[in-house]
Amino acid sequence: MSHEKFPGDKALIFIINPQAKNGYCLKVWGKVEQMLKEENIYYSAYRTEYRGHARELAKIYAEQAGGQKMYLVAVGGDGTVHEVINGALGHQNVSVGFIPGGSGNDFSRGFNIPKDPKESLAAILKGISHSVKADIGMIRHIDGKKTYFINNMGAGFDALISRKVNSSKIKGILNQFSLGKFVYALFLVKELFFYKCADLEIFIDGKKHEIRAAWFVTISNQPFYGGGMKISPDANPYDGILNVTVVHNISRIKLLFVFASVFKGRHLGFKEVAVMQGKDICIHSSHSIPAHADGEALGSTPISASVCPEAIPVIRGCVKEM
Repeated sequence: MSHEKFPGDKALIFIINPQAKNGYCLKVWGKVEQMLKEENIYYSAYRTEYRGHARELAKIYAEQAGGQKMYLVAVGGDGTVHEVINGALGHQNVSVGFIPGGSGNDFSRGFNIPKDPKESLAAILKGISHSVKADIGMIRHIDGKKTYFINNMGAGFDALISRKVNSSKIKGILNQFSLGKFVYALFLVKELFFYKCADLEIFIDGKKHEIRAAWFVTISNQPFYGGGMKISPDANPYDGILNVTVVHNISRIKLLFVFASVFKGRHLGFKEVAVMQGKDICIHSSHSIPAHADGEALGSTPISASVCPEAIPVIRGCVKEM
């Protein structure tokens, strides 16, 4: 692995999650590394060793960069880029890129990054000269701590599914056969008949919304979540707004139809799907429900989030605005 400087005193650093997609990510990195060597690109590369390590590494490198321009590229899944962004935030000289090597890869969908490793690297090398500042969401915890999300955060049934999936051995088995995305559907059906809905009070920019029998609420910065579900088709990471989607007052069987239609964004046609938007959002529930940020477990309600406009430079695959 090279530890040289990227041409023009710009550091190009790859943070690789070897566990992503049950180890498949290492094959992705192998293709990327081969191309880097063939193109004589100078870079540094580090592998994560435990959950939270990518965040620690990103923070260390960002702080060491000083005022020097740096590019941190996450190689893994949405959890990996989530950690890298949380570590790099606050350093405007640091841009974040992504090479999809995980199961879901919603960040790549939302930011038009190619699926193919070599194509995504080519897009990064091409886009390095014009990183775009993207919005992120900031979650405020009761204890005063903050967590940031680039894709979405939410509370309720979907957070429970994410928690079950991430701790499941079945996910690893299905990933071996490139069927990892089906694990969400598997746990969805499994938990569907046991989940207890909650009544919600959602405050959006100070205005109170009362929602009865809510299955889940998702706050989106970009359209995709859950491995390609187009939960919020109108969400845009460059508009300074967060989009809110709530599924409520719906039967368990009809909920399956909602999930079946969400990949195309057609779930918005159901009367039980409420859509709102705003800059500051606070969620209270009649009983505690689990929460997530970019698919990573995040405790439970009550919870609040707000948009941070143009908070982090992102290397995306398409230069034109969404």
